[in-house]
Amino acid sequence: MGVIGDGELESLLDDLHARSDAQVAAMQRYYAERAGLPPTEDEIKAFRSDKLVALDRDKAEFCYQLCRATKARRVVEIGTSYGVSTLYLAAAVRDNVRAAGGSGLVIGTEYEPKKARAARTHFEKAGLSGFIDLREGDLRETLVELEGPVDFVLVDIWIAMARPALQLVTPHLKPGAIVVCDNTQQHRRDYADYFAFLEDPANGFRTMTLPFGGGLEFSVHG
Repeated sequence: MGVIGDGELESLLDDLHARSDAQVAAMQRYYAERAGLPPTEDEIKAFRSDKLVALDRDKAEFCYQLCRATKARRVVEIGTSYGVSTLYLAAAVRDNVRAAGGSGLVIGTEYEPKKARAARTHFEKAGLSGFIDLREGDLRETLVELEGPVDFVLVDIWIAMARPALQLVTPHLKPGAIVVCDNTQQHRRDYADYFAFLEDPANGFRTMTLPFGGGLEFSVHG
């Protein structure tokens, strides 16, 4: 059993990770076949529309552990997709509430209706819907209102949207809040704007890249 310690949820996650892993080879072939003529952004989005592209399991479990260790109650996920990593975050919030009472919520964001519908199905199957507020649409609109201080943020989205999303969330971060962003070493150059925001002293972040596959940015605010 994994770090969550919930047999039914772990079984669902096993299935979702297996589906995601099985799609990796197809994605690698797609990009390799188009290496000489890179696909457009719209072509990539169309190809990836049915792909889970789930956060790696070790990274997702790390996020669960971070949320438990910091007793996170208000979490924002930037880029929900099919909701795999959301389940880890919601499980952590649920377990924090069980341990100490009160309430908690994961605020998710997803632009594509098909993915949002699938994610909600996964949330219900896991029994975690009550801990998740999935906001469908353009995150530049759906994240404008964030009630209460935010404890933890996971950024796993189209790279061009990473900085705009972080800019929206930053004013709501509590002192000591953690922001985790995926694949920042693998796509370092593409994340230039994101790093420029993190490294600006006025924004109050301290950051380091952790040695997970592709790199995982670990940033603390305040």
